[in-house]
Amino acid sequence: MVNQEIIQKRIDKANQYLDFLNEIRADYSLREFKSDPLLYGSSERFLHLCIESFLDIGNHIISDQNLGKVDAYSDIPKILFENDYLSAEIRDVFIMIVGFRNILVHDYLEIDREIVYSVLEDNLEDLKRLVKVFAEFL
Repeated sequence: MVNQEIIQKRIDKANQYLDFLNEIRADYSLREFKSDPLLYGSSERFLHLCIESFLDIGNHIISDQNLGKVDAYSDIPKILFENDYLSAEIRDVFIMIVGFRNILVHDYLEIDREIVYSVLEDNLEDLKRLVKVFAEFL
């Protein structure tokens, strides 16, 4: 059985990171965001940590339910979809989120601050949707 405490802790952290990101989105313009390393740096980190929370939850479900082998983070949404834990739409969103995580982690020298800001402006709802999907396991 899926350990609800593990999922709840990660959902709580993801929600905490999303609250911080919502504050940044609401309080700062693109110009202010790009010119302040504390803003863009913390935004990048909170996005990264939020995504890691989702990966941890997905990996826990896959492991606990013996759904398959995860060789790459992009396998997590695919395996969850193949086993009817995610819709095709949420799978695709999750795969895009994993791709963005890889940019944050591996392309950190070349991160485009405008793209990060646009994620804050346009894609936080996608992250909130994943929180709701994973909350269904509680």
